[in-house]
Amino acid sequence: MFSENGLLPIIAILPFLGALVPGLMIRAGRNACASFTAIPTVLALVLLASLAPGVMSGTVYRAEITWLPQLQLSASFFLDGLGLLFAFMILGVGLLITLYARFYLSSKDPMGQFYTYLLLFQGAMLGIVLSDNILLLLIFWELTSLSSFLLIGYWKHLPEGRQGARMALTVTGAGGLAMIGGMLILGEIVGSYQLTDILAAGDQIKASAWYAPAVILILLGAFTKSAQFPFHFWLPHAMAAPTPVSAYLHSATMVKAGVFLMARMWPALAGTELWFYVVASVGLVTMVLGAIIALFKDDLKALLAFSTVSHLGLLTMLLGFGTPEAAIAAVFHIINHLTFKAALFMTAGIVDHETGTRDIKRLGGLAKVMPITAAIGTVAALSMAGFPLFNGFLSKEAMLHEASHTSWWENPWIVGALATLGALFSVAYSLRFIFHVFAGPVRDDYPAKPHDPGFGMWAAPAFLCVFVIAIGVAPFLATPVVKMAAEAVTGEDLSFYLKIWHGVNTALLMSVAAIIGAVILLVAHRPLERLWAAMPRPEAKTIFDSSITVTQQVMRWLTGMLHQGAISRYLAIFVAATVALGLIAFSGGAMGPATRDLTPVPPVAFVGWVLLMAAVAMVVLFHRMRFRALVVIGVIGLMISVGFVYLSAPDLALTQISVETVTILLLLLALHFLPKQSPHESGPARRAGDATLAVIAGVAVAALACSFMMRDFSTISDYHLANSKSGGGGTNVVNVILVDFRGYDTYGEIIVLGIAGLCIFALMEALLNGPAGRKLRKAEFGPDRSRDRHPLMMVVATRVMLPIALMVGVYIFLRGHNQPGGGFVAGLIFSIALLMQYMASGFAWTTRRQRIEYHALIGFGVVIAGLTGVGSWLAGRPFLTSNFSYFEIPPIEEFELATAMLFDLGVFLCVLGAVMLMLYSLSRLARHSGETVNNEPMDYDPSRSVQASSSAGKGA
Repeated sequence: MFSENGLLPIIAILPFLGALVPGLMIRAGRNACASFTAIPTVLALVLLASLAPGVMSGTVYRAEITWLPQLQLSASFFLDGLGLLFAFMILGVGLLITLYARFYLSSKDPMGQFYTYLLLFQGAMLGIVLSDNILLLLIFWELTSLSSFLLIGYWKHLPEGRQGARMALTVTGAGGLAMIGGMLILGEIVGSYQLTDILAAGDQIKASAWYAPAVILILLGAFTKSAQFPFHFWLPHAMAAPTPVSAYLHSATMVKAGVFLMARMWPALAGTELWFYVVASVGLVTMVLGAIIALFKDDLKALLAFSTVSHLGLLTMLLGFGTPEAAIAAVFHIINHLTFKAALFMTAGIVDHETGTRDIKRLGGLAKVMPITAAIGTVAALSMAGFPLFNGFLSKEAMLHEASHTSWWENPWIVGALATLGALFSVAYSLRFIFHVFAGPVRDDYPAKPHDPGFGMWAAPAFLCVFVIAIGVAPFLATPVVKMAAEAVTGEDLSFYLKIWHGVNTALLMSVAAIIGAVILLVAHRPLERLWAAMPRPEAKTIFDSSITVTQQVMRWLTGMLHQGAISRYLAIFVAATVALGLIAFSGGAMGPATRDLTPVPPVAFVGWVLLMAAVAMVVLFHRMRFRALVVIGVIGLMISVGFVYLSAPDLALTQISVETVTILLLLLALHFLPKQSPHESGPARRAGDATLAVIAGVAVAALACSFMMRDFSTISDYHLANSKSGGGGTNVVNVILVDFRGYDTYGEIIVLGIAGLCIFALMEALLNGPAGRKLRKAEFGPDRSRDRHPLMMVVATRVMLPIALMVGVYIFLRGHNQPGGGFVAGLIFSIALLMQYMASGFAWTTRRQRIEYHALIGFGVVIAGLTGVGSWLAGRPFLTSNFSYFEIPPIEEFELATAMLFDLGVFLCVLGAVMLMLYSLSRLARHSGETVNNEPMDYDPSRSVQASSSAGKGA
């Protein structure tokens, strides 16, 4: 049984789990697909409803799944009044849209894909409203942008659908990036990323010098998501999506996410002049501008889209006022807007579905042929206009009341006048929706014969219209819900009562003026439309497209300049940038005075350093002569190993020697197929520049190392030294770090190593089976090719050394926990021993005797290492925590067994498999270059010797 708090993660994850089902159930039919899509939504609604009584009584439910508490990363959820309201909106309307989409989508549309995207989006929105950790909220925020991109671009065959999806993702994604910065600033100000902690620290946040940047960045995220000016243009272009998407995204979910964020952050950020002038002003401009544009749109969905922009501006303006009364009005209008706007979008979809057009100029007279649709649309549009006895009237009056009592720059009438203007145009486009679509005579030129659809399509908008009328006639029904959510927004106890009649007041007079003005606008719509069309005005889409084009051109130029395919240029840019950043950091003044004296340099160390520098210089001088350069590189590797031994780091020395040997052997195999010398690739000036940059970088690194070594600093090594034996059971600190303290890092590294080996094998497979492989098989090698391909002495030596090398590898593996060694070095030693067999006896001879696939070794290694970590979970300890104990079996002395040995075994197998797969892949080239299979243990052929002697005798 789950506790009530434990239900929150389940509610949040149910839509994501449900998203796995529609793609499978579509095979059982459209009804089965829709039904199983509805199940997770219904389950989430039932669980949410079980928590509603507690939230209504003031309880705030919390749940937390800890991940990395040191970094304050956790899956934290909480449910208060505001979260409950939005969660019910998201799930409730989502269920209605599921029903509506079943009958709206064509049989040619991939319904399973649609429902999958819908549930993913639903889960992302639920995550936003339930998150108690701002980092988790940010993740869900970006998921809404991604999933809405899939929904808006669902009809991939429509260019406008693809462009609308890209535009929405670009604008909201950019705002999301800004919001990330603002949220991180808030977390740093408060010292916590828990949303409840941030909301309780409003005074501390507003007193911080970082308040203004945080507010601006967070509002950028909210404004872009809720289509506020000047980011309003993306929402109408998202209308290319199917109507169920438009109804869901633009009534209850995506565009309301920005409004939700402003409401959620209201206790922490509202109440300052910055908040008022930015939020209220942007909302007011958006409300008026959206309403004006909506009046002159002929596409039904475009009209509704701009009306959504306008109403979102209204909500933003109310939240910007910063007063509890305005917050109450905003919460009330959120509910009302949901009911009438979702119903209107679905009505527009019905009209389009049944008549074949959304063009208002091709419609009219539908009330007589589509009476049910007309009734639903008229009720919803009257509510949007704010006529009495519909719920939109009540929240519109509350908005006008708050606007009439708000001063802007000490002017008491500007906000009220502009709000009245916005309301006037809102009434006008609502009346146009009614009269130009449903009123008038029936036409005979509809693209399709109109009629009311079946119950399945009009049931959802009709259900919403019930709330439109019920709240409009009996607003007291909504009072508890509005009070619950408004108190969560403001953090205060509120006392109010929603009613229809407030007497003759300023708000009522403003409303009457708006209705009278709207009727005049509707009568004069045609001449006004011609005037609107003749007016020069900026087109947001054109500006957006131009900015994208310019950005692409600049990026192509920059990319072409920087990415020319020359690795030398990439390295030069990288090194120069690194040195420049290092110099900036070094000159910042944070480096204190030296606290240590220089250590005297013994003659032996000085001679080794001189030899190392000489070898490095020889690589630079002889780098074009590949074999000589390789020999000198080997010398450098050995000198570095000697340096590790001198500095008392035997583990590093063993690893360096092993890696160096494997690398040299690998390069020797590669050189067999390369020219002896590399061509000149740069002139003297370029080489001089490269040399200068290299010297500067080398001096900078040396100076950095010297600066650190001459100063005292604290490291984590003291902890490792103190706890290696007691905590990890080993005296070899390096090995204990790799298999215990930082075992997770090692686990990731061996996975990457295994992937690298598999990728090299795949690339070589493509190479040998492609045109290059055919050329290689046809290539003729010159007469200087050795007839003694596999010298007898080398064959005998490697056969004798093989068991000895393997025994040494086992010894190195077993001693690794307490002495220098371990699985990594042992894997390299095994690799060297096996590689020598390839070099001595040939690819084909050795491959015939190979018993285990190297791919399998990689897989076994990763699985064994992973199961070792899982075993820690079974013991109730963190992943990859090792355990150890001591045993004594007479007459054997006491010995230790540790689970780290199993993890080290996984490292050993993965390293052996990856390295051998890489070398094996390269060695396969030998087979394609003409090597034959040896039939005997050695490749000595007596007949060839007899023929050679006979030829010599004849010649004599």
